[in-house]
Amino acid sequence: MRRFTEIVLAMLAACPVWAPAWSQDQVPTFHSTTELVLVDVQVVHKKMKTPAPPLQQGNFTVYEDGQLQEIRSFSRDQLPLSVVLLFDLTGSVRPVLHRLAGGAASALTHFRPEDEVAVIAYAASARILDGFTKDRRRTLDAITRASDMRSKEAAFFNEAIYQAVEEMHQSESESNRRVIIWLTDNLPNVPTEWMRGHYGGSVPEGSLHTQEDAVRALHESGTMVAPLLLTDPAMLIATAPQRAGEALWFKSHPPGDAKKYAEWTGGQAMTMGGQNVEQRLADLIDELRSRYTIGFQPSQSKVPGAFCKLRVALAADGPLHPKEWNVLARAGYYRK
Repeated sequence: MRRFTEIVLAMLAACPVWAPAWSQDQVPTFHSTTELVLVDVQVVHKKMKTPAPPLQQGNFTVYEDGQLQEIRSFSRDQLPLSVVLLFDLTGSVRPVLHRLAGGAASALTHFRPEDEVAVIAYAASARILDGFTKDRRRTLDAITRASDMRSKEAAFFNEAIYQAVEEMHQSESESNRRVIIWLTDNLPNVPTEWMRGHYGGSVPEGSLHTQEDAVRALHESGTMVAPLLLTDPAMLIATAPQRAGEALWFKSHPPGDAKKYAEWTGGQAMTMGGQNVEQRLADLIDELRSRYTIGFQPSQSKVPGAFCKLRVALAADGPLHPKEWNVLARAGYYRK
């Protein structure tokens, strides 16, 4: 089974020596060219979590390292989507995934004909059930096959995200907006080599990707993460002792967090909110249409490899009160 108490006892006996590590609280970054920096942006209400009404270029300000930048390009939902549907095979997620398979046909109609979709299911490792296609029948068949899958392995989130980004490189067009829609309970297992050896046999020895690897891959590919989160109170209670034990390894082996992945890439983590999973998926697809692509020309004063911090904000004289809205965008990039 993926989670059970005896894992904690064995892991505590094998507690590793602490070493400096990349922390979940550090701000991850992505690479970009110096010709034009493109930033995917969404504006959502802080309380309602709903997208803002349509905005114009002049309603935004962009800062690089605290310096105001001139916006050179601006668009809203003009590019097709390349979407990876990423499904967690956790016991608490499988019943929901099974229900999704029954109603996915209606949700998939919310994609446009030019959008392409791939399907991946994962536990310790990821399995590509269908590559990118515009054939919704193929996607529906892949979702159905995912709903019938089972796994007794641990759940390695970083590995799943890394492999989903690898599939992104098979996209038909590099200019598409890249999104991972991630159905998960957000309860990962710690990706230690001990855990891999005992509960992740499908992953070769020494090949586990770290959270840093996964986040870097996301940013270098320009991929945004949009998690659809499930909450199972019974599972939270049942796994509390194990999660407490595994937390001892979080600093040296960050397991990944769906909410953090969304935050770092400018996405928004959404919960089921009592709705049917197929309706929530349809809503999420529709909300992707409310996003903007903002481009600016960076200054030439930075040397290659320098980190540039980004901040996108609402203009003070715009139609929205900045204190009432969150602007979701990537945190920064490294110059090439």
